Amino acid sequence: MYEKQKTISTAVSVEGMGLHTGHGVKLTFKPAPEHHGLKFVRVDLPGKPVIEVDIDNVTETTRGTTLSGNGADVVTTEHVLAAVIGMGIDNLVMEVDQIETPIMDGSSRYFVQALESAGIVEQEAKKEYIEISSNIIYEDPERKTEIIAMPHDDYKISVMINFETKVLGTQDAAIESIKQFSDDIAISRTFVFLHELEYLLNNNLIKGGDLSNAIVFVNRAISQEELDRLATLFNKPTVKVLQEGILNNLELHFQNEPARHKLLDVIGDLALLGKPLKANIIAKRPGHHSNVQFAKLIKEHMKTQQKNNKVPMFDLNKEPVYDINQIKKILPHRPPFLFIDKIIEMSEKHVVGVKNVTITEDYFVGHFPNEPVMPGVLQIEAMAQTGGILVLSSVPDPENYITLFLKINNVKFRQKVVPGDTIVFHNELIGPIRRGICNMKGTAYVGDKIVMEGTMMASIVKKT
Repeated sequence: MYEKQKTISTAVSVEGMGLHTGHGVKLTFKPAPEHHGLKFVRVDLPGKPVIEVDIDNVTETTRGTTLSGNGADVVTTEHVLAAVIGMGIDNLVMEVDQIETPIMDGSSRYFVQALESAGIVEQEAKKEYIEISSNIIYEDPERKTEIIAMPHDDYKISVMINFETKVLGTQDAAIESIKQFSDDIAISRTFVFLHELEYLLNNNLIKGGDLSNAIVFVNRAISQEELDRLATLFNKPTVKVLQEGILNNLELHFQNEPARHKLLDVIGDLALLGKPLKANIIAKRPGHHSNVQFAKLIKEHMKTQQKNNKVPMFDLNKEPVYDINQIKKILPHRPPFLFIDKIIEMSEKHVVGVKNVTITEDYFVGHFPNEPVMPGVLQIEAMAQTGGILVLSSVPDPENYITLFLKINNVKFRQKVVPGDTIVFHNELIGPIRRGICNMKGTAYVGDKIVMEGTMMASIVKKT
């Protein structure tokens, strides 16, 4: 049974302050239909412009991730989007009545709680994932940043940070699955160094900031006079520096809370791909800029992958070119080693064969008794038999010839083949047949998925 798309059952709101504007803001999550995706709506502007969650809509990454569309902006989106992806939600409307989302405590905690209270519900449509076929690497030598995505059957993330300071040096954080987000990552708050805080304050950039929505690290000597000034500024009785080198405004939830928050940011920024990922992400010294650039690399990879993996349309119900009895007149193979049921297309350069996989196949007795899977070597054999029909059709008396493998290259198995599947083998000649030698590229499909591919070289040999 396939995994289904999700939304929420009813609308729910979160209210707080915008970090930079200092204005009160109301964020309302609303259910959305299947295949709607994630969208922000600026309900405070004429026409209520919609801003789609898309990596191509990113316009700023300096102190958060800003999205723009239809003449409107929404600022500091990453904590909200991390919560949405972390809760497995695919379709959602997010209405805001200011340019910023509420900062709350600098984490995703309150957004997760709101979504949970609204009730997360399954929809009928199949959940759509971004799945990569090879490693994707982003490097920024100047920032000493490296992010890698590797193929994986879940969303696994590990992050390493190193600020090269005494108070905050090297930390790492990891989750084995996105399902750990709400318990292990969501409450991790953003952090700032004191000198950055002072810069922001002096430039009037955090009008809505206070000491309850960020961990403040102190990486220099600071006088009591400065501490008193901070206390007055943030309306606190006293402010002091703890032994760990942080202000006493907050207690850490985890010793590695900064690294966990960076992991949260990675999830929030990669949400801009528009669909959940299946990948193993390893990030060294990530930031909003690098996260966004990395997401763009993934999007380009997906475009190339979709172009290469474009599934041809096959009509399995049309009259076959060769039925099973005609195939037996061409190929020497016989059950249980005849793996093609019919040929539905053939030209001078290509052939399309069909194999219906049933539980009665002999090899399922031992491969495997409780988890039947068609062996990869037999998938290759079935593909070769399909190609053999094309090759043997090039001679006037195919019953007097056989084809023998010379070489198999670049074979990749992408999906399991199980009883009930119908495999379609599409083979195409790479070049003309010369001196009885042929080279062929083969791709095997089950539905709209590529399950196997490879190249084969064979020789046409007359029977002795």
